[in-house]
Amino acid sequence: MTDNIQSIKPVLDVKNLRISFFNDGEWHQVIKGVSFQIKQGKILGLVGESGSGKSVSSLAVMGLLPQGISRIDGGQIWLNLDNETDLTKIKSQKEYAKIRGMKIAMIFQEPMTSLNPVLRCGNQVLEVLLLHTSLSKKEAKKKVLTLFEEVKLPNPQRVFRAYPHQLSGGQKQRVMIAMALACEPNLLIADEPTTALDVTIQKTILELLKDLQKRRNLAVLFISHDLGVIGKIADDLAVIYKGEIVEQGKTEEIFANPQHIYTKALLASRPPKDGRPQRLLSVNDFINNITQIPFVSNNEREEQHKSMYAADPLLKVRNLRVQYKHVTAVDNVNFEVYRGETLGLVGESGCGKTTIGRSILQLVENKSGDVIFDGINLSSLSAKQMLQVRKRIQIIFQDPYSSLNPRMKIGKAIEEVLNVHNVGQKTQRRQMVMQMLERVGLEREHYERYPHQFSGGQRQRIGIARALILNPELVIGDESVSALDVSVQAQILNLLNDLKREFLFTFIFISHDLAVVKYMSDRMLVMQKGIIVEQNEADTLYNHPQTEYAKTLIEAIP
Repeated sequence: MTDNIQSIKPVLDVKNLRISFFNDGEWHQVIKGVSFQIKQGKILGLVGESGSGKSVSSLAVMGLLPQGISRIDGGQIWLNLDNETDLTKIKSQKEYAKIRGMKIAMIFQEPMTSLNPVLRCGNQVLEVLLLHTSLSKKEAKKKVLTLFEEVKLPNPQRVFRAYPHQLSGGQKQRVMIAMALACEPNLLIADEPTTALDVTIQKTILELLKDLQKRRNLAVLFISHDLGVIGKIADDLAVIYKGEIVEQGKTEEIFANPQHIYTKALLASRPPKDGRPQRLLSVNDFINNITQIPFVSNNEREEQHKSMYAADPLLKVRNLRVQYKHVTAVDNVNFEVYRGETLGLVGESGCGKTTIGRSILQLVENKSGDVIFDGINLSSLSAKQMLQVRKRIQIIFQDPYSSLNPRMKIGKAIEEVLNVHNVGQKTQRRQMVMQMLERVGLEREHYERYPHQFSGGQRQRIGIARALILNPELVIGDESVSALDVSVQAQILNLLNDLKREFLFTFIFISHDLAVVKYMSDRMLVMQKGIIVEQNEADTLYNHPQTEYAKTLIEAIP
């Protein structure tokens, strides 16, 4: 009977699901009649931007919708295994606990927040097995080590004893995958499991998930905002926009011939591998029927570079060495940045690129070497002298939310920069901030709002406004778009290029995403393990990499 049900019915069948959330004194429907199916041994990719409803749909399947502020208005979520169960009818968490882990398991986006920082990794997976199975502690430990081998963790015994902070991002994600597979579920939900990872690690995790799914004949719901990632792994595809499925079918067919304008926009938002458009297309462009953008010609680019590189560099980094205790983070690095240039700095997490950015600002101490900005050796300045130079060098951080005070209105947070550096008259500063908010695509009335009242893309605009309010000569963007959806990322990259032309600043653009760095940059530096392994004009390096490491980064781009 079981085999018969599984061969006929999909493992998961979501029918006309509608979900509302309570906000500002009333209920707002965020999922508006969503339907999709996942068959045994198949991967369904659910793709859409933040706020589209993809994660909310998966939380409904897991029975993890927040109580009190959410409700299921209608529809069914059928789980078809040894019997047919409509998950929307399960009311008690005790009953749902028999399904979670055993029949449905989930891998979350950020493993560091999903793993308990004070428990050893092995014990966290062990706990799942002891809770859901009849295995003895000895048998459960043996199974955990086998799972760690299956997810290709190096030295499973060491990982078992390690705390989460002692593992890399990719290793933590493998522990989460092992935990999800521990009780041999039939359905696996992977919610943005590679978003926070470098492209090379992302590639290995995608390959691992595909391999495990085939070997275990799993049904998988793979959630992402990135169609490039979905294209690597999913058999079928459902595109969700503002709480509705706007297109679904075979992944290959949708990629070859997308029908809905939103799907076309998502596919066009990533920087193209060939050529350099004057700006990237966004969802709004497609809605306004703009589907073609002129490309920058090679001649135009060569002329810009000829005049740019004829002048003296604005910044010189000479024999820079930075150590954290006994670890050398940056090892004898040399490079220049020219006025008006965008220099791309690319490499995996831990390669030293962020340390270089912080070292230029003298936020970390150099072991040796010099950072010379406009003829001034920053390494020899006092803290008071460096404060004066920092008016001319600013940084845009990766996570604007953590760099903003949650209790301070964003207008005051930007104005604070003017106060510290005593820029403008006190009576003028509020007006200066409002003008800057408009320049980065926000509204004047946003001055009075708090950080939590903005989306990720809007918060990044606030970070940009804060960096540019002093009209700096050099701006360092440290992974400033890596946490954003591809369509929002396109908007922010366009904004950065527009503002660079308007404010005439020089830009060091740091990222692990080589496709984005190549699009933004005049030249690129590739870093590995604290050293620069390759540098060249951006297109030349991208099209003709000389080192195996650069080739690996390029091949990993989805």
